[in-house]
Amino acid sequence: MTDALSIARDLLRCPSVTPADAGALDVLENLLVEAGFEVHRVTFGEPGTADIDNLYARIGSSAPHISFAGHTDVVPPGDETAWTHGAFDGDVEDGFLYGRGAVDMKGGIACSVAAVLEHLLAHDGKPRQDGNGSISFLITGDEEDLSVNGTVKLLQWAAARGEKFDHCILGEPSNVEQLGDCIKVGRRGSQSGTLYVDGIQGHVAYPHRSANPVPDISRLIVALSEQPLDQGSAQFQASNLEFTSVDVGNTASNVIPAQARAKFNIRYNDLHSQETLRALVEQRLADAAGNRIRARIVWEPSNSNVFVTKPGAFTDLAIAAIEEVTGRKPELSTSGGTSDARFISSYCPVIEFGLVGQTMHQIDERTPISDLEKLTRIYRGILERYFG
Repeated sequence: MTDALSIARDLLRCPSVTPADAGALDVLENLLVEAGFEVHRVTFGEPGTADIDNLYARIGSSAPHISFAGHTDVVPPGDETAWTHGAFDGDVEDGFLYGRGAVDMKGGIACSVAAVLEHLLAHDGKPRQDGNGSISFLITGDEEDLSVNGTVKLLQWAAARGEKFDHCILGEPSNVEQLGDCIKVGRRGSQSGTLYVDGIQGHVAYPHRSANPVPDISRLIVALSEQPLDQGSAQFQASNLEFTSVDVGNTASNVIPAQARAKFNIRYNDLHSQETLRALVEQRLADAAGNRIRARIVWEPSNSNVFVTKPGAFTDLAIAAIEEVTGRKPELSTSGGTSDARFISSYCPVIEFGLVGQTMHQIDERTPISDLEKLTRIYRGILERYFG
């Protein structure tokens, strides 16, 4: 069966907890090969990480080229005895489909595959009646973990083959309350670091012989946190720096520690690049520390850069398709955490639109079957508009 519900149930019955594939990509490969896609299974790995199986499939060889992206890996089910239905059974009850990944995001992938198969069936097996145009799928298996052997490398592999993408839809669960309320058109960047303050260890009874880093790091935490990084931009809310832990590694109450450290994370908008953001925070630290406090920041590597797909023809056709099916005009949002769209945005404009995310990662993750049907119709509407 090639309807969204049947595809979703087949995918849910594959216990593909990262890094296991458990047959999920086989389900997609069989469907796409039968529909005429050229399918590639590509495995990536590196020392210290698990090998990840990925899938790239394309039909057509010319522009315009639209791609549907997603991941078949899921988070662990947690306490499976707490589930009303088996986490990997794909059960249906009272109009809902239950299972780990129903929302995030096997349900969304099933809808995109069903929509594409319906579209091809209506156009003699071609993206467009005149034979032009291309449709592809970028499906990875490690989004829920390190995200190092999936989408980022699959895109590099495709680019090395000469693949060029014009637009992409990532089927992450973008909607907040009901289907059609939100399209994700961007994400803030994420940058973590650790603030170190060096002191001089000594006995608490003789503080003049020591230099206590605890009061100093407290002052610096306040100095770096209290002044806003910016006031927000046209597409994004204000950037924010949040300290998440403070530690001196000291178990003795009568010893002044030699060092204090504090971890922090910054979610930043399109007013900054990673380089300018780091420079701004470093300058504020230097100003606050002065010549007395010995402080430094060690930055963590980050590939979570800010991106935004600005309103235009592509977002307009997506909005029109969503309104036609749901009667709602979705908000163009840049809220939330990171996704694989941060990698895709370097290759083409990308939007995120999928199911409603209320139960993702929860016990009894589930989605209304009616939402699967509607999302399939929305994707069909996008394809009809995209290929004219």
